[in-house]
Amino acid sequence: MRGKWIAGVPIFAVLGSLGTLALTGCGAADMTKQGSPYANAAGTKSVTLSVQSWVGARANTAVAQYLLEHELGYRVDTVQVDEVPAWDALSQGRVDAIMEDWGHPEQEKRYVSDKKTVADGGDLGVTGHIGWWVPKYFADAHPDVTDWRNLNKYASQLRTPESRGKGQLLDGSPSYVTHDKALVNNLKLDYQVVFAGSEAAQITQIKQFAKDRKPFLTYWYEPQWLFNEVPMVEVKLPPYSDACGTKGESDPDSVDCAYPTTPLKKFLNADFARKGGDAARFLKNFRWTKRDQNEVAQLMAEDKLPADKAAAKWVKAHPEVWKKWL
Repeated sequence: MRGKWIAGVPIFAVLGSLGTLALTGCGAADMTKQGSPYANAAGTKSVTLSVQSWVGARANTAVAQYLLEHELGYRVDTVQVDEVPAWDALSQGRVDAIMEDWGHPEQEKRYVSDKKTVADGGDLGVTGHIGWWVPKYFADAHPDVTDWRNLNKYASQLRTPESRGKGQLLDGSPSYVTHDKALVNNLKLDYQVVFAGSEAAQITQIKQFAKDRKPFLTYWYEPQWLFNEVPMVEVKLPPYSDACGTKGESDPDSVDCAYPTTPLKKFLNADFARKGGDAARFLKNFRWTKRDQNEVAQLMAEDKLPADKAAAKWVKAHPEVWKKWL
């Protein structure tokens, strides 16, 4: 997810340099060799949406797919593809839209500004923010833990068997490209980055810590429905600055400041943006709030509703929001 300025590399879901993807409902596929099974089908009104692995992005796609199918009569294919390869696929017309981009300036310059094969699809309406967080019950008992300069004071309390005698900073998947290791090193923190393995595994670990009322320090992000169940307080890192961001683009190991706050955006294949008719207009108009996204994400992740059922429930409850998009 989430890599506005670290050499244009995403923070979330970069599953290796080959950019492996899964074609929903159709098994594995290589986006360099295969497009949507519906692409160019004669007489078919079809749309192919790229979907990322984190639940907020899946919530966007679920609602967009439901409305495209049920209100506009399109056949929708969803393709799970890593963030940077998704831009390549979008440029090639193998997917029509990315519903949630956390900022990839290198790809945006190449495809939007220079090649003009990708078009800006407008704001999603949600602002993304990454940071380090502790549970509210721990911050209430130790208010100074929310300043990074005091983290070493609590390292012994945040130690786990996996953190090698240091405090634990819990991250998600080792495939996420974060700058947490650089921050720990450059801020001289007595902590070890420990990977849960995935967003779902990280959520499970956080919920277990909260159930046991144990302290923890975790990489996390907004919007995310888990805050509804486990209230957390952000640890203030050295403020983000353009100078820090510029330095980090050329040398990610040098990063010593907080993550930037990022207005999330949509991007469309340029030909689709021009010729995609009602579907393209709908996706450009798709704009909702953090609360909307979290509502659908929680139905999917916590209540275990299938994506189409979660989308249908939200659509039924909020016609005043989505009817503006049609």
